[in-house]
Amino acid sequence: MPRKVNYGLDYDDGYDDYDDYDDYEDYANANDYGVKEKDLFPFPEVTEKPSWNDRSTIKVEKKTTKLALWQCSVCNSDNEQSSSSCDICGVLRDPAQNIGNGSAENVSANNTGKKAIAKFSATNEMAENSSGIISGANQLNGSESGNANIKSDAPQILASDLHQMKLDKASTNFRKAKPLAEYKPEKWMLANQDGILNQLNLAVVGHVDSGKSTLSGQLLHLLGRVSKKEMHKFEKEAKEKGKGSFAFAWATDESAEERERGITMTVAVAYFDSKKYRVVLLDSPGHKDFVPNMISGATQADAAVLVVDASIGSFEAGMDGNGFGQTKEHAQLIRSFGVEQVIVAVNKMDTVGFSKERFEFIKSQLGNFLRSCGFKESQITWIPLSAMENENLVTSATDARLSSWYEGSCLLEAVDSLQLPVRDASKPLLLPICDVIKSHSLGQVAACGKIETGAIKNGSRVLVMPLREVATVRSIERDSCPCSVARAGDNVAVSLQGIDGVHVTPGGVLCHPDYPVTVASRLELKILVLDIMGPILVGSKFEFHIHHAKEAARLVKIVSLVDQKTGEAAKKTPRFLTAKQSAIIEVALDRAVCAEEFSKHRALGRAFLRASGCTVGVGIVSKVFSDES
Repeated sequence: MPRKVNYGLDYDDGYDDYDDYDDYEDYANANDYGVKEKDLFPFPEVTEKPSWNDRSTIKVEKKTTKLALWQCSVCNSDNEQSSSSCDICGVLRDPAQNIGNGSAENVSANNTGKKAIAKFSATNEMAENSSGIISGANQLNGSESGNANIKSDAPQILASDLHQMKLDKASTNFRKAKPLAEYKPEKWMLANQDGILNQLNLAVVGHVDSGKSTLSGQLLHLLGRVSKKEMHKFEKEAKEKGKGSFAFAWATDESAEERERGITMTVAVAYFDSKKYRVVLLDSPGHKDFVPNMISGATQADAAVLVVDASIGSFEAGMDGNGFGQTKEHAQLIRSFGVEQVIVAVNKMDTVGFSKERFEFIKSQLGNFLRSCGFKESQITWIPLSAMENENLVTSATDARLSSWYEGSCLLEAVDSLQLPVRDASKPLLLPICDVIKSHSLGQVAACGKIETGAIKNGSRVLVMPLREVATVRSIERDSCPCSVARAGDNVAVSLQGIDGVHVTPGGVLCHPDYPVTVASRLELKILVLDIMGPILVGSKFEFHIHHAKEAARLVKIVSLVDQKTGEAAKKTPRFLTAKQSAIIEVALDRAVCAEEFSKHRALGRAFLRASGCTVGVGIVSKVFSDES
């Protein structure tokens, strides 16, 4: 069993009776009989009394012994040498711990006075034989004084060796990355799995109270992901709290605070199968206070459903240009995430009598804005529906007021019409960490997120950035189901071993040990300034977002303006930035984040600037000023 170990000799062993040492009279009279103190206390003679600040001259000749133990890399418990796994957490023993365990390579000095160097392994005892450790500043002459000096310098040599070992270990964490051209994927990374649907990450975004959670819950219920029994329970509980219309929303809004306030606060993840895809549904918050949560979750999206409230006044509120309308803000953000395909779900059409005129008005107003954000007309799908009345969700419209003028596809058919973005499993692993799940009882930690490039399998070794800690993959879950291999595009939870949980944080990145991502606290950005009320000056402070990382930032330099037609930098260097301007700027972050140039890796090269609860700028990373390791 694991135990606490006090290395060295236990001075209580063999001394059951302390009464013999309580009589100091013998010692007091020892000199009267010609007995020397060193005969009573046969310790090495100290020629000079050491000071409290310099204890390196203390000489100890007593040999120490140590039980054959190995330390668990996860819970740090000591285990017997014969154990193949940890008795506390069950982690398998690292084979590397067998190499050189408890051994020392002692180099003895010769009579010519050559310098001796002692090498120790990580689990070496403090001193196996004090005579085998020789100071480089002294020579052996066989004299008693020479031996005493050598023994007195032994603690200094040990401290120096241990310090050098720490430096060597640290240097391995900061090894230089290999050229990307040298990377060659293994066969298992590229193999296709027959019988498994391709995964589509679908973000549901839109203005607050537009019906995003109700639409998601109704869709899950119709597709069998939420049973009738569960829905009956939700309806009963919602009515008891006076929120009967929120019953379907409770399928995704599970926390007590979300149900009490009637709004989504975090990104809820759900799954359902269509004819073509295994869909990961990301139900995002619409309230302006929780846009940072929406940014973190929706960055994983391959496509998006932009939910619009067709009610009179509600649509206009979502399109408000004074910073309060999240329809515009969410549309701008998802385009900045790299989402090119969007389904505009015009919800609550029952409140306007399924009016075609109202639908065309919304399509005209919102369509102009979406095209200004960079969406192509061919990539936008418009669907009128009513989530509460189950109209045009998984089957064609049955209400005559809608079916009389709309003959297009339903929402589920529109999802199947989406095209998967290009995913590259042949590149090194990159998995931005969205969330972290820690198990204190087992001493394990799981990193959740979407694999952007590469592949991962059980037993793989990964580098956890930005702290450069190496860990081993213990298990993988995809869509809450165990799997042995996951590839680019999969939304997974990766359980890690061999690493302290404090080193795995949201905003970090799991990557290939030989191809680490860049870590920087100073970045050059190419941004588009959104609708803002005041100018942006040098020294302005922001909330900086990049993939799942969020840091405080400061504008340190406006490099130049950018011509929006050509995309080229202008010669003019402005003193400030105003709405609708494009510019190249430099920002300094309070702490370093994982980032890459947009031209090298798009998922780690998109940035967002927020201030006073509003998004003030979106853009890409054009240059990374890498922090020196």
